[in-house]
Order: sequence, then C-alpha cells, then structure tokens
Amino acid sequence: MANLTIPAAERGLTPNQVERLDKRRQWGLTFQVIAGQFAFFAVLLTLWSGQDLTYSPAWIRPMFYYNVLTGVLAVIFGLYGTWLKRGAREF
Repeated sequence: MANLTIPAAERGLTPNQVERLDKRRQWGLTFQVIAGQFAFFAVLLTLWSGQDLTYSPAWIRPMFYYNVLTGVLAVIFGLYGTWLKRGAREF
C-alpha cells in the first residue's frame, strides 16, 4: 500500500531524486535558521540604530545601515529558505 503521507508528486521518485530533495529541504531549514539569527540581531541593532539616527551627523549613520542590511538579509534568507523547504510536512 502506498504511503499517503507523501505528496503525490513525490511518490515515484528514484533514490537519487529523494536524496536531492532531502538535501534541498535541509538547506531550506539552514537558511531559515540563518534568517532567524539575522532577525534577532536586527532587533538588537534597533537600539543602537535609534541612537545613531539621533546623534550622528549628516549621512554618517553606520548602525542604521547595518540594521537595514540585517533586516533585508533576514527577509531574503527567510523567503529563500521557505521556498527551498516547500512540500515538507514539517510545517
């Protein structure tokens, strides 16, 4: 009897294809973890970013730029990791 917990598109895969699928999903989880770490640091950088925006002269605001960069990287890694992990039943 067929394993009905496996999506229909994945039931006829060869062992090599299953291995590549598992590797893709592992990379997806890795990217989601990296996204979580970037999001955590973006929240921490918010404290310094506000101070930087208040007291830094002109356009010299490095902490604000780091905060924006970490926020953007968190979103990019999160979306890409979720896309790689698509089809997984662990969600």
